[in-house]
Parts: sequence; structure tokens; C-alpha cells
Amino acid sequence: MQVISSSAAGLLVLLASASAFSPAPSLVGRTWAGQAASRSTGLSVHSVRPAAARLGALRMDSEVPPIPGAIGQGKKRDRKQMSPAKVIVIGLSHKTASVDVREKLAVQEHDWQKAAHQLIGLPSIKEAAVISTCNRFELYLVSDNIHAAVREVTDSLSVRSGVPIMELRDSLFMLSEEEAVWHALRVSSGLDSLVIGEGQILSQMKRCYELATEPEGAAGKVLTRMLNTAVSAGKRVRSETGIARGGVSISSAAVELVEQKCIGDLDLDMSQLDIAILGAGKMARLLVQHLTPRGVKSITIVNRSAARVEELMELFPDSPLKLALLPDMENVVGTAHVTFACTGAMEPILRADNLEGKMKRDVMLVDISVPRNIDDKELNKVDGIKAYNVDDLKAVVAANQARRQRLVLEAEELLLEEKDSFGTWQASLGTVPMITKLQGRAETIRRAELGRVERKLTGLSAQERETVERLTKGIVAKLLHGPMSHLRSMDESSADRSSTVKSLEKMFRL
Repeated sequence: MQVISSSAAGLLVLLASASAFSPAPSLVGRTWAGQAASRSTGLSVHSVRPAAARLGALRMDSEVPPIPGAIGQGKKRDRKQMSPAKVIVIGLSHKTASVDVREKLAVQEHDWQKAAHQLIGLPSIKEAAVISTCNRFELYLVSDNIHAAVREVTDSLSVRSGVPIMELRDSLFMLSEEEAVWHALRVSSGLDSLVIGEGQILSQMKRCYELATEPEGAAGKVLTRMLNTAVSAGKRVRSETGIARGGVSISSAAVELVEQKCIGDLDLDMSQLDIAILGAGKMARLLVQHLTPRGVKSITIVNRSAARVEELMELFPDSPLKLALLPDMENVVGTAHVTFACTGAMEPILRADNLEGKMKRDVMLVDISVPRNIDDKELNKVDGIKAYNVDDLKAVVAANQARRQRLVLEAEELLLEEKDSFGTWQASLGTVPMITKLQGRAETIRRAELGRVERKLTGLSAQERETVERLTKGIVAKLLHGPMSHLRSMDESSADRSSTVKSLEKMFRL
């Protein structure tokens, strides 16, 4: 009985102390009354944003203006500490640059982390992630100084690629903050792809996230959250809309190109074609998947080793697959009607100098790689050869794009939800120091009040003490929930946030 009395007395003291800790209602009302709980996004779901959209005040094809008043290294450091981190995307895609330019900036997947680490070595870049595919090269960055970041990254890309600054700026696009996040969501969902709704970009964006967030990666808190949101949004769009149904990939578009052109180029239909595929990766698998139901005569896969080709043979037992190793490449290409190239080579492997005189018939060469595997410009000068690259697929997919615009609008409604969720989280980062101080102050008071009644609680068992701990922490958490939720919901640019923070500091004596 004595133990119960002691416990009750202690709890009464704690409740009284917690009540004393609670801010006065009148002051809270004056400070918080009338605050808006949400804000407009300013983005219409009925407009599809081009990937090459540019900021009104900052164009990539003009000189980046210097930061007013940023004189000397010390001032730059102060600005970096005071300014909130901003998400930026700089890159180029099939919409803004030809394959000639894209291949000069392309980075193989195994070098994405290395490229990202080179970027965070620049003074203004805090976080970085790289994605490089056949249709796009994009850098996702976090910086507190957009102008300096654009200038430094553009200079770095020019040096690495050998493309002059002014020529590079004609091809690059740059987006920042909300528009950069929106772009990442559309990319991951396949809405910005050459082929709307294609699924390969989602797996590539997921790989970008994985590499960026590994211990060797260069993503921090902001990019980790943004890339994770982009991948989740991409999955959600594919599962909750019809964008993925009946969609096509770059590989299927290439097959469709051949289907459209083979009569005119070769005077043969699909059932008469001997096909060669250079490479045995994902794109080769998709090529086999789309060629098989079209009833082609044969498909020879040329690869360095037999293992991956044998896997494809097991995966497509009804497909007329054959294996050829790399040393036989030129002979296979010379006897095939159509050759698709999709290897990881950084330079053309089919050129006029190694094919001229070896072609036994008229051929079509279709390159779906970036950097290019086929020197299409020179090979198109050779009699009997018709060579195509990824940019030639645009006409093939144009009709598909028009049919899918309604699905794009449906997908963008989901993406707006994801964008707003990320924006709310990012805005809350500015309140973290205040929330930490508030929680620290509360914990100090809680422990002090427990200390005051310690002697009255000596008769409690370990389980009863744990109950008291949970109870007191629960009371404090409920008291702080209102102020912390209000802080997190405030717009980081709101003039009221500063006054609210000051009021909280006075109320809770922080």
C-alpha cells in the first residue's frame, strides 16, 4: 500500500511539473492563430513539363551571374552555413542533345560513384548522384549556391568531355528545387522517356539510388530521400495506372523500326530475316522477347562468353537462338540481314574499315547503344548498308506518345502527391535544430522532476519504474506534439517561421 501511495504521489508531482512546462494558451493563440496548414504547389497536372525547361533567371547558354556580395572565401563559407540546401539537376537527354553529344558525356554504370565523388570535390556541391543511359545523362546535386554549382559543374563536364562550354550549354538543361524534384519523379516513372511508360528507366533509377546511397556513394540525407521518393513514385505509377500496359521499350521500338523498314531496305519481310545481336545483356533479352513472336528466321547472339547466351536460350526455348563468340563477330554481321548492337563498348565496334568488303548481302545495322557501337555516318556511305542510331527511333514512337497522353495525366496526379510529400519533409529540415532544443529542454525538465521525487519512488519495482518512465515520456511527447507539428508544417520561406521560433524560445526558455 505504501508503495502505491508513493507512486501516486510521484506521478502527481510529474503531472504538475508537465503542466507548468506547457506554454500559456494566450501566447500560443497569438503566435499560431490563422497559420495555413498547406500551400499551393503551383504545378498543373494538365501540363507535361519538358525535360529541358530552364529557370527564368538562369539560362545555361549565357554566363552564370556572380553572387552579389560574395567577396572572399570567408563570406562564401558563411553563406554555405546559412543557406538551405537546394536540389539541382543538370543534364541532357534525347530532347536536348543529339547522340553525338550524349555519347561524349556518357558514364558507364561502374563509374557512376567515381563521377559523383568528383562532383562533391567541387566547392559548392554537397551531395551528388549520377545516372547515364542511352537516352539521358543527368546529375542530381545538392548545393546551397545554385549559380556557383552550375558554373563549376558545367566547367567540369566541359573538361571531362572535351565539349566547349558554349556548345555544352546549348545541350544542357538545369532545374532546381521543386522543378528538379518534379523532373526526377517524371524520369523514374517513364514519363520523360523517349518511349512513354518504358520500364527500364525505373530499374536504372533504382540502381542510381543504390549506388548513391552505398557507403562509397556521394548522396547525403536530401538526395537519399529524393531518390527513394523517385523510385517509390515510379513503382506506384506503374502499379496504379495503365502507363506500363502495352508500353514499349527502346528495344521494342528498334524491332518496330526494322519491321517498318525491312521491306523497303531489304525487300524482305520479318519471317525471312536472319538477325544478329551484339551483346547479351538486358537490352538483348528485350530484343529477343520482341523478335520471337514476329517469327524471324534466326537470331544469333554474339558475346564474349557463352554463359549469358545460354541463359537466354533457357529463358526463350521457342526462339531460334544461336551462339557466336566475339572473334566471329564480323563474319556473323556479314551474313545477317539485320544486326542490333547493344554492348557496353565505349567506341564503335562496327565501322566502315572492318566491314567494307565483308558484307554478303544488303544489311540493316541498328544501334541502340550510347556511346554508339556503330559508326552510322560512315557506314551509310557504304553500298548495301543502312545504318540507324537511337535518334532514328523518335518517329517510330511518336504515335505511341500521342496515345498515352491521357495516361500521363493520370500518372502526374500521383506524382504531385509524392512531390508534395518530399517538399514537406525537406521544409521540415529547417526546423530540426529548434525541435532538438525543444526535446532537450523537455527531457531536462522530466529528469529533474523525477530526481525531486526519487526518494518517494524507492519502493517501486523495476517494472513499475519502467512504467513511470514511459508515462512521463508520453506526457512530454504529447505536450510537444503540437509545437513540433506546427513547426514542421510551416513553409521554410514563411516570414512567420522566424517569429514562431523566437516565441518558442521565450515560452520554453530555450
